[in-house]
Amino acid sequence: MIKFVTLKILNIFDYIYQKKFINFLKKRGLNNLNVLLDIGAHEGESIKLFTNNFNINEIYSFEPSPISFKILKKNINTAEGNFRKTKIILENIALGSKHEKILLKHVSESSSSTIKELNTESKYFKKKFFFLKNSDNQYLFKKIEVQQILLSDYIEENSIKSIDFIKIDTEGYELEVLKGAKSMLFKTKYILFEHHYDNMIVKNYFFTEIHNFLKQSNFKQIYKSKMPFRKTFEYIYQNKSYEL
Repeated sequence: MIKFVTLKILNIFDYIYQKKFINFLKKRGLNNLNVLLDIGAHEGESIKLFTNNFNINEIYSFEPSPISFKILKKNINTAEGNFRKTKIILENIALGSKHEKILLKHVSESSSSTIKELNTESKYFKKKFFFLKNSDNQYLFKKIEVQQILLSDYIEENSIKSIDFIKIDTEGYELEVLKGAKSMLFKTKYILFEHHYDNMIVKNYFFTEIHNFLKQSNFKQIYKSKMPFRKTFEYIYQNKSYEL
């Protein structure tokens, strides 16, 4: 019962938060998108959010976890409505700054995954244990070997000429994804990403490193918003070459 009520409350706050984010983009005239890259697609939540609120021609969706990818593929294949108006390309692969095999940690309780190490002693996970499981003994994750490539190579190989929007949700691996896209960021208008300020994920970089990286790539910050019940913020950066 506690778990059910907690999830209901979280869903309500998530809905309010998402409306704020969508309204911000629409006020900037982003009603129509030609190409969107969804990096860290999970089970298709972002695809649903974007296709329900914007007219999109193509979405390239990347999800490295084979467990989540199987559900993602099923959700897309059985979806109706605006999903059907958009060409969606699904890729079961990781994106980073090197071509290599890496170990992915797939968390069984939340079905999320990360390449970074998880700190199960963090306040965030302790709260989750209390509300959802009451015991961290059940909060296990699988280690899965996956292939990692550079986004810049993928963009070139697939002849993607321009990108309206990149969304990155890779649980602490955002900087590595951006490094792997550096040579192609000039083609990109907007970048959305999360950054964790808590210690739930063991990171080896600070937010200033992402900010400086994007600043050097001709981007500026235009949006910052705290996510519900987490020390996590979402940021949107705009390529100054495409300023309104």
